[in-house]
Amino acid sequence: MADSFGPMRDEGAGAGAVGMGPDGGCAREEPIRVLVVDDHALFRRGLEIVLAAEEDIQVVGEAGDGAEAVEKAADLLPDIVLMDVRMPKRGGIEACTSIKEVAPSARIIMLTISDEEADLYDAIKAGATGYLLKEISTDEVATAIRAVADGQSQISPSMASKLLTEFKSMIQRTDERRLVPAPRLTDRELEVLKLVATGMNNRDIAKELFISENTVKNHVRNILEKLQLHSRMEAVVYAMREKILEIR
Repeated sequence: MADSFGPMRDEGAGAGAVGMGPDGGCAREEPIRVLVVDDHALFRRGLEIVLAAEEDIQVVGEAGDGAEAVEKAADLLPDIVLMDVRMPKRGGIEACTSIKEVAPSARIIMLTISDEEADLYDAIKAGATGYLLKEISTDEVATAIRAVADGQSQISPSMASKLLTEFKSMIQRTDERRLVPAPRLTDRELEVLKLVATGMNNRDIAKELFISENTVKNHVRNILEKLQLHSRMEAVVYAMREKILEIR
């Protein structure tokens, strides 16, 4: 998801045990435990085969609908739930809320053919951390799982564009009066926030501003602290609502 809606990291969050790798970076001591949920058995099997080749990812279970997904999540407590949106008995979006209740630490990625804006918004509201279209490559699935397990949010580029359009409409509908002045961000923090809003990931932002990725992460952490928010996605919504930045 190099071109996804930023890697919107929930700073300090992450699934699974994390240690230091030989290069000084983070390396997981335990594989990322994944629950695969889709009503097509062949698709589930295909994902299992693809993910089995990844040493740091382990498929611990599968389910054919949302109701079974909730039961399996409660029993297995996976790090990641990779789930379709539209399934019989109980859909993926409806299952999201219940999964968050029975397995609070699980992060949910919707992997679907649905490019409907309503499904995207409902999934985010229900607690999904990622929304990916099934048109992505198999390599991108593994990359997205790692990113979300590391506390990032992943959204397919085409869906990110729709999300930003909705944000803009939301701003136009919002009363422009402010009860409390918005926290002041530095010029550099504003630059970082604007690039996040256009869908750039940390690496691309670092290249664009000629700074290190760690510096980008520090700026994002400062932005979240100033705005008293929990995720980069929330920061972008807040910034546009408060007219701190505009998406045209």
